[in-house]
Amino acid sequence: MPQQVRGVIAPGKGEPVRVETIVVPDPGPGEAVVAVQACGVCHTDLHYREGGINDDFPFLLGHEAAGIVESVGAGVTEVAPGDFVILNWRAVCGQCRACLRGRPWYCFNTHNARQKMTLAETGQELSPALGIGAFAEKTLVAAGQCTKVDPAASPAVAGLLGCGVMAGLGAALNTGNVSRGDTVAVIGCGGVGGAAIMGSRLAGASKIIAVDVDERKLATAERLGATHTVLSGAGRGDVVEAIQSLTGGFGADVVVDAVGRPETYRQAFYARDLAGTVVLVGVPTPEMRLELPLLDVFGRGGALKSSWYGDCLPSRDFPMLIDLYLQGRLDLDAFVTETIALDRVEQAFARMHDGDVLRSVVVF
Repeated sequence: MPQQVRGVIAPGKGEPVRVETIVVPDPGPGEAVVAVQACGVCHTDLHYREGGINDDFPFLLGHEAAGIVESVGAGVTEVAPGDFVILNWRAVCGQCRACLRGRPWYCFNTHNARQKMTLAETGQELSPALGIGAFAEKTLVAAGQCTKVDPAASPAVAGLLGCGVMAGLGAALNTGNVSRGDTVAVIGCGGVGGAAIMGSRLAGASKIIAVDVDERKLATAERLGATHTVLSGAGRGDVVEAIQSLTGGFGADVVVDAVGRPETYRQAFYARDLAGTVVLVGVPTPEMRLELPLLDVFGRGGALKSSWYGDCLPSRDFPMLIDLYLQGRLDLDAFVTETIALDRVEQAFARMHDGDVLRSVVVF
């Protein structure tokens, strides 16, 4: 029968979030109910609260989550009750043109649960963030959004692979194809940029240059694997020149823009070596525009790529990365700045906005 649990709701644009009682229905065909154990506080949740994604309020926030499958609906074979899973927002369909061409990480028809969770008091339907809604004791998702991993991993760490950390790791490993001996620059060293640095180190990059306006984030970047840092911002010198000077005057083989602004993208474009790669993983806002000389785009060669969710395939990447973590080869613990209770999400947004944390993680 349907269950009532506590969850964090964004009631309207710019309004503070609040904890409400929500109704989680029994799973229907192809669905699963997951008892959430931990969920990271991501910038995307703040974008939802501010109306930056869409205006389908009220939202049930939270999406970087791990937990235990409690029940499944008819036809579910991917997972079973009792499985420890990471939730993802790319449940691949297996039938679209990307999937049929053997590129499921680009799936153009990802799906979510068909049923809606609702507010207990009014019956109003909730819009789950990225189809997940995991700032809740339990949530309803499509079974394909559940990826089974080794239960030896801490839920607070495992859940971060559900979004930001995977986006950064994948930007380096999957989209940028960083390999041994490459030089890499990462512009923007929050959670996503920090993960790109860690991924570049894992891949064997010879030089990893971290760029940010905040000295605290550069210090963290060094702990995550950066070999050099560049403090950017007004009056602090030219970022492109700084990166070129650290790479023999040539520029980096791969430059990751983890900010997603026209000015940082231009820096990334000109800070790469000839035939180098630019990876855009920071998410721009709709009004942003970019202007580049077309001759420079042609003349510099290489590749200009966007990284969607780190071009990850959850069924392939999540178990592998968890195994690397358990082997001590991938320090995912470094991303967990603090663990908090469910009623501290609004305060976590403020700390994130001020640059005080890599990740606050709600632990149930």
